[in-house]
Formats: sequence, structure tokens, C-alpha cells
Amino acid sequence: MSASIRTALAEGDTIAAIATPPGTAGLAVIRLSGSQALHVAEHVFRGAALSSAGGYTVHFGHVVDSAGETVDEVLVTVFRAPHSYTGEDAVEISCHGGVVVTRGVLRSVLAAGARHAEPGEFTRRAFLNGRIDLAQAEAVADLIHARSEEAHRASLRQLEGALSVHVRELRDRLLHAASMLELGLDFVEEDVRFLAPEELAGLLSETTAAMQRALDSYGTGRLVREGVRVALLGRPNVGKSSLLNAMLGSERAIVTDVPGTTRDFIEEGLLIRGELFRFIDTAGLRQTDDAIEREGIARTQALAREADIVCTLSEAADGRAVRSEERRVGKECRARWSPDH
Repeated sequence: MSASIRTALAEGDTIAAIATPPGTAGLAVIRLSGSQALHVAEHVFRGAALSSAGGYTVHFGHVVDSAGETVDEVLVTVFRAPHSYTGEDAVEISCHGGVVVTRGVLRSVLAAGARHAEPGEFTRRAFLNGRIDLAQAEAVADLIHARSEEAHRASLRQLEGALSVHVRELRDRLLHAASMLELGLDFVEEDVRFLAPEELAGLLSETTAAMQRALDSYGTGRLVREGVRVALLGRPNVGKSSLLNAMLGSERAIVTDVPGTTRDFIEEGLLIRGELFRFIDTAGLRQTDDAIEREGIARTQALAREADIVCTLSEAADGRAVRSEERRVGKECRARWSPDH
């Protein structure tokens, strides 16, 4: 923890920020957190006395600026420490959406004594105050950016503590093994055994296997979180761009009869049964003297080696075999792809 963060928490620094995306909307939320959050909010709020309000209560009123002019009609929700997201006193001001309104409410709050929160500071305070652990803090970002149902479910499980519980169980096993070893060393002259060697070996073996399974699950977690990258490979004019357009239901890629139309890759996400797939239309593989097309082909080969799935297209009409380069890249990628993923 840096000195500035320690000082801010110790002095009860109150932070504020717009918690909803910018733009036109029906509602927006401005969030405050800190020991003076209720007093700051009360200074700009015309309605109930927030400093004496109970936690989990909602109050109707108006936010005013430093000149006493009404900024907006709002609802204010009060959270009392430690029963808030950050573990501190917190306030959420629900106002009408729109850039002018939300910035006006935030300006009033900042003028009343709060400071603008740094990026991720609310979650950081929740972590520093012991409300969530590091794994749960990371899950917050994953949950916000989830692009598929499976990614949402995985992030929610991690936020609820599934990964943290598993890590604690592994830590407890290792601490138990270490304590038994330490006790055995302390009483080695008395020939007292607290844990037989075979039992200790079994415990360590089981723990190691559990840790390895957790490490092996990273690949699956990455695919769920980031999506499965599918590279569309083939010679020019075999239908890669047409296939991408058909799957997306829109004319995303340019399709012509001229070979080599696609010079650079085009990537688009598509949800299939709740899973995110990132399809990549690539430059056609062939020998060419065109410098720009050669660069596109080089990028195609690099993308194919990094892809999770390689989908190779070839012309059925003439029965020509897939080129050796396509077969080699496809074999290399299939070798890295397992059914578990």
C-alpha cells in the first residue's frame, strides 16, 4: 500500500465519481465513499437529513450547486459502514442521465469537499478494507467486461469467493503439512511422529495435484473470459469473407471476384449458445509479388499460430487439396487444442 493511499484511508478521504457510462440515458449514478460521504452528500442535498439516516435507505430530494441552484431531482441511497461495497460510509445519488446533469451533480459533490476518485479506487478500497480479496477484486473487472453468459457466470462465481475458498483450502493443507514437519523436528529425539512419512507424502501429492488442476484450468478460463479465437484460412476467393458475413448477418467484410481483396485481418465477435467466438477473416494464402499482400499473408500465418481454432476453407468444385502451409498450421493449432478447452 502506497503512502498516499494509507494517508487517504487514515484521514477518511471522501471520494466521488460517476459510476455509470457517459452519454444519454434515463438514469445515472454518482457514487461517494469515505468517512465524510454522508456529510458531503447532505451539503448538496435538499431533502432528508442524511447524516442521521439509517443504512439501506432511499431518500427523495434535489441536488443544488454552490450557488443554491437546483441541479436535478434525485434519489439518494445511504450505506453505513461496514455494510457497503467499500466497507466505508457510502452514498449513491441517482439522477437523470446525460452529460450535463451528471457532471453538474459531480461538480456539486466535489465542491462540497469530496475529491475525484482514481480509476478503480472504489474496488481498491473494498480490497484494502477487507471487504473482498484480490481474486474477488479481479473478478469485478471481469464481470463488468463479460461479453458472454459463460464469462458472466465464471466471473460471478469468482466474485462470490469460489476461487478464494479453493486457494484457502490449498493453503491450509500446506500449513498443516508444514506444522506437522515442524513438530516432528521439535520432538525428533523423543521419536514421536505426528504424521507418518507416507501420510505426509500423500498429503503433499494431493495438494500438488490440486494446484496443477487449478493451473491447468487457466486455459479454459481465458477462453471463457476473452472468447475463442477462430482464424478463417484459405486461398484467395474461397469464401472466407462470405462466411464471416453470413455468420454475422451483415456485410462486414468486402467481397469481390478479385483475388487478394482482403489485405489485413478483420475480427468480429459472435455469441453462439452463450459462448463468445472471435472470428478472424484473413488474407488469402498464396505466392505473390505484391508487398502489401505479402505483409497481410505474414499476419495471417502469425494469427493462425496464435488462434485457438483454425478453420480452413477450400474449393469443393475443383477438388484441390488444401495447401501444405495450411495443413501444417492447422496441425500445429490442433495439437494445442484439447477437448477440455
